[in-house]
Amino acid sequence: MEQRTPGSDGSIGKGSAGGSTGKGCIVDGAGTETGRAKAEGPASKKSTAPGPAGTNPAGTAPATPAARRAGLLLVLVLGGLTALPPLSMDMYLPALPEVTDMLRAPAATVQLTLTACLAGMAAGQLVVGPMSDKWGRRRPLLIGMVLYVLATAVCAFAPTVGLLIAFRLLQGLAGAAGIVIARAVVRDLYDGVEMARFFSTLMLVSGAAPIAAPLIGGQILRITDWRGVFHVLTAVGLLLTLVVWRFLDETLPPGRRHTGGIGEALRTMRGLLVDRVFAGYTLAGGLAFAVLFAYISASPFVIQEIYGASPQTFSLLFGINSVGLVVVGQINGKLLVGRVSLDKVLGIGLTVMLCGALALLVMTSGVFGDPGLVPVSAGLFVLMSSMGLVMPNTNAQALMRAPHAAGSASALLGTSSFLIGAVASPLVGIAGEGTAVPMALVQVCCALGALGCFLLLCRPWSRSEAAR
Repeated sequence: MEQRTPGSDGSIGKGSAGGSTGKGCIVDGAGTETGRAKAEGPASKKSTAPGPAGTNPAGTAPATPAARRAGLLLVLVLGGLTALPPLSMDMYLPALPEVTDMLRAPAATVQLTLTACLAGMAAGQLVVGPMSDKWGRRRPLLIGMVLYVLATAVCAFAPTVGLLIAFRLLQGLAGAAGIVIARAVVRDLYDGVEMARFFSTLMLVSGAAPIAAPLIGGQILRITDWRGVFHVLTAVGLLLTLVVWRFLDETLPPGRRHTGGIGEALRTMRGLLVDRVFAGYTLAGGLAFAVLFAYISASPFVIQEIYGASPQTFSLLFGINSVGLVVVGQINGKLLVGRVSLDKVLGIGLTVMLCGALALLVMTSGVFGDPGLVPVSAGLFVLMSSMGLVMPNTNAQALMRAPHAAGSASALLGTSSFLIGAVASPLVGIAGEGTAVPMALVQVCCALGALGCFLLLCRPWSRSEAAR
């Protein structure tokens, strides 16, 4: 199993690529230097790791403090990039009812501000992913981050809901760079079980965003209006841009980059899409993300309007659900990965997700009367916690099918998730603000579809038998 980790000099990415200078060094799973990076290609830069990162296999030196610091810095930087989308979405959620009132727009129209951002992130990834395979990870990422900061700043001053929707779309297009390139960087540096572990570790950082974001958003609304949320997002985007510029080095060496144009990029994506197993994991992950986004889009109205909770109570409940997702993600990475097959863990996660969605549908449909806020919140907690088993494992399994085109594969993963989520978003409000049944029904359909794609396309039992 190949594992490529941050360099022992404390910088990020030099262990794999060394940027364009060719001066980086390779560090194996124990943090020992195994060679010098060369621009000619990846063959001279790969090291075989006998065990997980942080172990001390026989014949190697213990991990150095510099290597551990570099690994932590990598988690923080990539975690920040993957946390930016939930920050952009979740910090804004408690303000949705206020935006509806201040801009005098229907709730369904205001929800399009979420849909536009999501659609922009979906489309942007299709562009940024192949770009990062051709030009490296660093340059497209920095361009996207600068555009994100500018678009977010304009959102803070939007006078109409139409203009807000337009710049949320641009915000999503620019923010796509952080999402797709963060996954591609992980694929550049890790493989196999270690990649699944790293994705679970990232949830410690990226999972803190949905915990903190609604709480921060609720507190911002105590002292200012919804525009203040975008002022804070602008500052966060600017800070992350500076951190990326200062600390994240190139991870894709020139020898591993694609040299073709649009035609080659399209052929690469077509090859990935016709891979039945890759398509299965991609669709399963996308439909699971739609379950998550149906919750994100509808929960402000369900919790606050239907069940009468305050913005602060909603933020607290949202944070509790995010804690469940993070904790289960860590159980996945620390206890399950490496002991139980990724497919088994993924199957369990998808099954729990479907059961949670079915329970919510029964409760919100009023079959047993009005359930109240506590039972509905418990159902949402189970539903969101199951994401800790689904999200890291679908990403890892899909990316393992595409070591030759991590950027394009990451783009397809992200685009499918955001497109399916963008379709699910308006459906949750189709029956108005007085019922939560559409939210639960969308979640049941998407969870059932995710489990079906996993079983019918990935066929985990047939591949496990072939491996024996």
